[in-house]
Amino acid sequence: MLQRLWTKAASNWWWINKMRTRQRLEYSNKLILAPMVRVGTLPMRLLALEMGADIVYTEELIDLKLIKSIRRPNHALGTVDYVDPSDGTIVFRTCAQETSQLVLQMGTSDAERALAVGKLLQRDISGLDINMGCPKEFSIKGGMGAALLAEPDKAAHILSTLCSNLEIPVTCKIRILPDVDDTIALVQKLAATGIAAIGIHARTRDERPQHQPHPDVLRQVAQSVTIPVIANGGSRHMHCYDDLRKFQLECGAASVMVARAAQLNVSIFRREGLLPMDEIITKYLRLCVDYDNAPHNAKYCVQSILRELQETPRGKQFLQCQTLQQICEIWQLGDYCRRRQLELKEQGNVGRAEVQPAKRQKLQQEIEEEEEKDRLAGLICRHVAFLRSTYQSDMELPKTRLYVHAGRLSKSPPAYETKQCDKLFRAICLFDGQRFSSTFWEKNKKQAEQGAALVALLYMGQMDEELLRHNGSLIR
Repeated sequence: MLQRLWTKAASNWWWINKMRTRQRLEYSNKLILAPMVRVGTLPMRLLALEMGADIVYTEELIDLKLIKSIRRPNHALGTVDYVDPSDGTIVFRTCAQETSQLVLQMGTSDAERALAVGKLLQRDISGLDINMGCPKEFSIKGGMGAALLAEPDKAAHILSTLCSNLEIPVTCKIRILPDVDDTIALVQKLAATGIAAIGIHARTRDERPQHQPHPDVLRQVAQSVTIPVIANGGSRHMHCYDDLRKFQLECGAASVMVARAAQLNVSIFRREGLLPMDEIITKYLRLCVDYDNAPHNAKYCVQSILRELQETPRGKQFLQCQTLQQICEIWQLGDYCRRRQLELKEQGNVGRAEVQPAKRQKLQQEIEEEEEKDRLAGLICRHVAFLRSTYQSDMELPKTRLYVHAGRLSKSPPAYETKQCDKLFRAICLFDGQRFSSTFWEKNKKQAEQGAALVALLYMGQMDEELLRHNGSLIR
């Protein structure tokens, strides 16, 4: 017991000493990747740094989601993961390569909750930013984002609480108000809390990207405070590196933050010029493979890069993809993806295919006993995932095929039993006196039933095992 206490104390002292010696993040004269939902995940942040960004922000992460997550070092990937214990989803993933240049943006409406999250995260980031400018309904209804613009005292309380109790610099990101003087007064109030810098989107809460930004307002604001002002909102006129600096100068800002222009081509941070689209996509996909990025997230980012090229034959093929492997095949990275995923699995990476509900993870002995009972009861299992994109029509879906097969044999149609654990589902297919199930936990009831039907078809020789293995459905 005493040894454990000494070990814990030594660990805490090491961490405190590390925080004190870490170089504090500076916000002046920086090119910054803006916080963007579904874009600012680890692969895009690393690529932005490679292209020349000085600081990268995460997508906005909500305090409630973060505070429920479990911090888990991932030695196979070389990352630190914050995991949702209810379904295994990665809430936030980071690595040492970006730590010194990483700012996490948080959505919050509560100072104490924000502080609890800040203390949880500060060893893995170099700055914490509070979103006070997002005009989306979700944020506003929760009292977050732009809702805080209407409650300056509350906003200031959140920031002062964080600044007084965290070891890392705190910032916030706002939008301008309709009146210039009101904007200046708000920024001065927030600056007085001790924040290290303030990001300002050069549009009001009600204005959208099609509206012209207001660099003149930012210029007046920047002259009214001593902390760095980070200019944001100029993507409409940003087509190359020089345009970033031009917008910064127009706003009289210390730094510039880029959102949509970087989403379309992250090489806009390159002083040497833009890289070709396919080169950017290839670099991005390699990082997605290396860091086991979620396929749906990778797909969204590639869609943003392709834009109108989604309507080409290659683009339409891409839109049908559901796995990272399928996406990589289009950009001649299929072999690389297969090889790396196998390497990472051998090194102990727990990917989506291995996810189990948290309740079941805690009761491993009970799981093993239950699986043994299933085996003795004749439950036929395979580890297969239902991938909708691999079926061209509803008639090809496993449940439909099994139903038709039953009709041909004059058998009773299959029936399904589904069980839910946390946010995940598994189903048992009952057909012709036998019971079939996939050990892969799906995210909804319908997909779980399709997976169980797939096991039945596979067992009866109605599906090609090699085809399922090739398209990623058959995991083992």
